[in-house]
Amino acid sequence: MEVVVMNHEFWRNKRVFVTGHTGFKGAWLSFWLQQLGAGLTGYALATTSSPSLFDLLRLRTLMRSVEGDVRDLNHLKAAMAEARPEIVFHMAAQSLVRMSYLDPVYTYSTNVMGTANVLEAVREVGGVRGVVNVTSDKCYQNRGQGLGYRESDALGGRDPYSSSKACAELITAAYRDSFFSEASKSGPIVAVASARAGNVLGGGDWAKDRLIPDSIRALSRQMPIPIRNLNAVRPWQHVLEPLRGYLLLAEKLWCHGAEFAEGWNFGPGDANAKPVSWVVERLVNLWGPDASWIPDVGEHPHEAQYLKLDSTKAKARLQWVCRLDIDQTIEWAVKWYRAFHAGEDPVQLTLSEITRYSAMGQES
Repeated sequence: MEVVVMNHEFWRNKRVFVTGHTGFKGAWLSFWLQQLGAGLTGYALATTSSPSLFDLLRLRTLMRSVEGDVRDLNHLKAAMAEARPEIVFHMAAQSLVRMSYLDPVYTYSTNVMGTANVLEAVREVGGVRGVVNVTSDKCYQNRGQGLGYRESDALGGRDPYSSSKACAELITAAYRDSFFSEASKSGPIVAVASARAGNVLGGGDWAKDRLIPDSIRALSRQMPIPIRNLNAVRPWQHVLEPLRGYLLLAEKLWCHGAEFAEGWNFGPGDANAKPVSWVVERLVNLWGPDASWIPDVGEHPHEAQYLKLDSTKAKARLQWVCRLDIDQTIEWAVKWYRAFHAGEDPVQLTLSEITRYSAMGQES
């Protein structure tokens, strides 16, 4: 299969609006887009983690950053009207399963109404040509089976987070059919797609209740890692893998419109679907001889035991494939964190990984 290399010229001077740019994935995407020459506006809540990748990458000086809540439609519309975007990436979300049990109303209002507000702002402001709404692999009705979920499978969710992402998918499809298609005749024609990715790893994630950030916090303090849900299987991938998928998808939406305006999976191959215990053992071995982990035996809310995506469609129609295997994925993440804790510049660390990753496509 031909491996598609990122089109630098496509992104040069494109006006891009990113919600959730202060988060882990949002900061990586914004930094990459800035390197590609896009004109960026971000809209998000203030950073909550410490350290914050958004601050470490000095993104505030590289893009226009608007502090705001996607639940505030009027503020969002004003920010989008001023930015006049051509492409929108919607990544703002309450992204944690455990948090969704603690505050389901906030989860639904952010993930469901936040998505509706973004699409409504696109509809009212005008001028947008393509929208990529980033949801989650958890948007599928989880059957607990070994087969990867396809884009045609039923949506659903047992926990508030998963069901909120299924709702976001339904809202995306409804807006696409009701307002943005040629058939709707009720608004601007906008190519709107959704992107569903699995668990991502990479340097610069300090969110709570995620495996790698929690592990790095413990290891950096020379404490054993408390691990819950050891047998849960997830499709692990480096953060740059789905981000490249989002960028490729946005290019297709711009160039081909409705032909690509649908849901897309961006998950790794079967070999990268590993239980939490396997990932932790690999992480501990890479970190060093003093690293260790212990089972977290407390009570925990229900989480799906098995999740895997079938990305056949993205491979066939976008020529998108994961470039890093599971060992490389973990190695890159550990190397980033170890270098950061040794005092190296996070800007150079992140730029080096993007450069190295991009070169892999050019060599293929």
